[in-house]
Amino acid sequence: MKIVLVGIQGAGKSTQGNLLSQELNVPYLSSGHIFREMAKEKTKLGRWLKETLNSGALVPDETTMDIIFEYLDKPEYSNGYILDGFPRTLAQAEVFTDRKGVDKVVLIDVSDKEALWRISGRVADRQDETLQAIRKRIALFHESTSAVVEYYQDRGMLVRVDGEKDVDDVFAEIKKHLGR
Repeated sequence: MKIVLVGIQGAGKSTQGNLLSQELNVPYLSSGHIFREMAKEKTKLGRWLKETLNSGALVPDETTMDIIFEYLDKPEYSNGYILDGFPRTLAQAEVFTDRKGVDKVVLIDVSDKEALWRISGRVADRQDETLQAIRKRIALFHESTSAVVEYYQDRGMLVRVDGEKDVDDVFAEIKKHLGR
């Protein structure tokens, strides 16, 4: 099964992605995790990714797609995946859906206030989680990703869940929509 998780930073995509990975026995892949790992590398791309992420900006479509497709071409993703944080723009969604296919897109819906509260409660040493960067990413989510949500909704692939519920309740709701 090929599942995409959509939601603002702090919505619980990582938590639900890991639970779904265990439930469905397919790997979980987070674009944010990939980019943060690459940003640690002492390469031109690594330094550029670090600056981009720390500013709260999105990585451009072409670079993002190249990196994600390279990962998804690996054998461990041939039987499906849970993908978090991609696609984030309409252009990415169109190319990705045509090239890789998607079974379901799960929108984990939380308010901006709830997301900020959750992120502020994390103990993290991530330079990309400054208040300014987080607010910028939330604004970019609403600006760019709403078209992605509409794209998948128009195709009957979107499932919307209330991400402000308890973790187990959110997971149960997602599983119900997936027929599990």
